[in-house]
Amino acid sequence: MDRYEVGGKVVQVMLAAREMTLDKLPRRARTWVNGHLKFTHGYGICMSPVNFVTPEGLPVLWIKDIPPRSDVGLEVERPEIYYGEATEDYVLVCTRTPEFDYPMGDKNVYTTYEGKGGVRIGGFLGRLAFAWRFSDLKLVLSGYITSETRVLFHRRVPERVRTVAPFLEYDHDPYVVLADGRLFWFIDSYTTTDMFPYSEPVEFRGRRINYIRNSCKVVVDAYDGKVRFYVVDPDDPLLKVYRRAFPELFLSLSDMPPSLREHLRYPLDLFSVQARIYSLYHMEDPQVFYNQEDLWAVPYEIYEEERQEMVPYYVFMRLPGEEGQGFLLMLPFTPKSKPNMVAWMGAHCDPDRYGELVVYKLPKEKLIYGPMQVEARIDQDPEISREFTLWGQKGSSVIRGNLLAIPVGRSFIYVEPVYLQATGSKMPELKRVIVAVGDELAMRPTLREALEAVTGARPAGPRPELARKALLIYEGALKKLKQGDWAGYGEKMEELGKVLRELAGSPR
Repeated sequence: MDRYEVGGKVVQVMLAAREMTLDKLPRRARTWVNGHLKFTHGYGICMSPVNFVTPEGLPVLWIKDIPPRSDVGLEVERPEIYYGEATEDYVLVCTRTPEFDYPMGDKNVYTTYEGKGGVRIGGFLGRLAFAWRFSDLKLVLSGYITSETRVLFHRRVPERVRTVAPFLEYDHDPYVVLADGRLFWFIDSYTTTDMFPYSEPVEFRGRRINYIRNSCKVVVDAYDGKVRFYVVDPDDPLLKVYRRAFPELFLSLSDMPPSLREHLRYPLDLFSVQARIYSLYHMEDPQVFYNQEDLWAVPYEIYEEERQEMVPYYVFMRLPGEEGQGFLLMLPFTPKSKPNMVAWMGAHCDPDRYGELVVYKLPKEKLIYGPMQVEARIDQDPEISREFTLWGQKGSSVIRGNLLAIPVGRSFIYVEPVYLQATGSKMPELKRVIVAVGDELAMRPTLREALEAVTGARPAGPRPELARKALLIYEGALKKLKQGDWAGYGEKMEELGKVLRELAGSPR
């Protein structure tokens, strides 16, 4: 989840890297040459805006296909991914066998690595050393290897950065970034200890710590594997020690190119720790704190029919009382033993306000539904339950997505997507959007329609879902015309007229 400037506007998008995993190859094709010399890298990314889907409920892809093709001017000039999240084993590049790049029609396109990543294997002693390192005698015997061959290893991003700086902790969620036509991986690093005096301990990665700082942003080039540590917290005393010990390892945040700095995100793991601590230490009255009278908790939600604790989520929105929009990481709170909402916490991700934490406390005298209360209302709604039951009987399964609590003024709008997935398919389609505002609840095909249903007002501005519907009807009418089906053509044009009148706001 990230944000990019498209058409002069900053929009929130989802990205996914196309990495190479050899477990999808037929067993007979899993040879040493294929695994280490031929299938060496992934290729490109997919990008989809978070607020648009096709009429069939599938993502609208702004970057798609192989080679990557962009409809919005975000070009991928160096799409090869030699370092990523799924790159487990070592590979050999610049060998006598070409590397598979991507398929094209009935043939394949091949390439040769042009970067400076990895280690040049050199002569016989180098081959012998790497054969011992990887316990692989083929590195000595293979005739495909030359003195210019390079060995790329430690290719998995978390393992790679941990090898460079094992004294730091790392976030569980690396994310890919497109900048200046190249692909990069971002991963947050932390300094931690369990020996900070008079500090509350908390569970983190299976151990108890009482100090954590987001010290560095680590950037890994997906093509050549170059690792850069950019310091975002120069006042961290632990990091100061590491910087004195390794002065050339750490760079100032000002050294990060602006094209990369635009994609900074507040780290998930740190925010989760801060939320847990703040749920207790938000109490300022000593007596209230002593009696634990106002203890908060992270609420639960229903996801894929399972009850789970809500996780922080990124949103691009305008905060109450502010003019401009921003990219934030946020999480709501409920009282410890009650389901209603009492507050929410957010962290700014944009460079000009990066790291600022905000907390909005809701009025206690007013009932504001919490996530599980909204989930219960969804379960109890007769119309929604009927549709869920109907869909579940046709060889399909209903998938309820993450419930988003979006602050509006001193209240919330809840939004939950509903997907339909065929039993034999792994491609869910967005079929409905559920919106809850106060006591109103509605499920409709689009977010706009659901908002109209619960608010009773039609939002101003264009209605893209109707425009797409009109385009589909128009294309159907042209098809009928080419077939000489004049009756069908007339029906389509009549249907198109209804949609256009609705789009224009005319009742007739």
